[in-house]
Amino acid sequence: MSRRRSIARRLFIGLSIVGVVGATLLLIFIIREHQQSFSALGDPNAARHAFRELFEHVLVPILLLIFPMGIASFIVIRRALEPLSTAAAQLQVMEGHERDVMIDHAAFPTEAVPFAQAVNGLLAQLDQAARNHEAFAADVAHELRTPLAVMALELDALDHPDAPRLRAELLSMRRLIDQLMLLARVDAQSLAHSMRDTLRLEEIGADIVSLLAPGAIGADKILSLTRVGEATPITGQRETVAAALRNLVENALRVTPAGGAVTVLVGPGPRLRVKDGGTGLTPDRLQQLVQRHHRADHASREGAGLGLAIVARIMAAHGGRLHSVPGSQELILDFTSAT
Repeated sequence: MSRRRSIARRLFIGLSIVGVVGATLLLIFIIREHQQSFSALGDPNAARHAFRELFEHVLVPILLLIFPMGIASFIVIRRALEPLSTAAAQLQVMEGHERDVMIDHAAFPTEAVPFAQAVNGLLAQLDQAARNHEAFAADVAHELRTPLAVMALELDALDHPDAPRLRAELLSMRRLIDQLMLLARVDAQSLAHSMRDTLRLEEIGADIVSLLAPGAIGADKILSLTRVGEATPITGQRETVAAALRNLVENALRVTPAGGAVTVLVGPGPRLRVKDGGTGLTPDRLQQLVQRHHRADHASREGAGLGLAIVARIMAAHGGRLHSVPGSQELILDFTSAT
């Protein structure tokens, strides 16, 4: 791998070489210009005096100017490249934003503006391609809901031994479509204009527990809500936060054996925790599962396999994160940045 070369360093070295060469040529010119005058001086003392005058009034000033000129050149180069460093810092701050990221080149040097404009054009094309892809996924998911609803009605009227199994498969497909629509909506950042609501996490937790409790009881499992400390309200979109918590609770119920318990813990602070009766997930394993290209390998039989990817994306859109604690059976929705 070739070593990266700094523009500032190259400019500094180049200017230094130019300065040294220029000073050397100037000295050579002066010496040659006065060489005959020095040789014409018959008196050795007069010749020494002339050389001393040349040294003190020409050579010493040049040597004294080299150091401050080098510092001045370095400062000028740094200031000329400062807009590039500022733009890089702005882009690092926007790492959590996957859309509408553009380089502000208003203060860029003229030579760097075409490069910045080309990068902005590429970013705009990537954004548009992503939007088209998400819009297509959302349209397909929306169009599939109608025939699935018709199929569900037909299966309800069907008296056949395979009807329950087909209904279960149909419910899984509808769940997949709902997850695809939610993921497309989150990826399209429709949250941006509707993330102004103040949400109470204990209310969202109570709603999800009430919704899923009947199914948990039917599966001989216990689902409960526990408040741990003071829960801090957050700013966000209720529908998507509830969807994130629901995904975690459904996964917890799936991995918890019959007779086990799943607990939703609210607080302390802006946190929701889901504790299940399974083996838990290590941080490394969780990081693998939230990657979308891993979802098919880890999809559950009853689910669509998109749950954790959706939860992680919702948390990122709210400035929070999904994480786990090694050795525990909890998955944590941490909204610290959304308060």
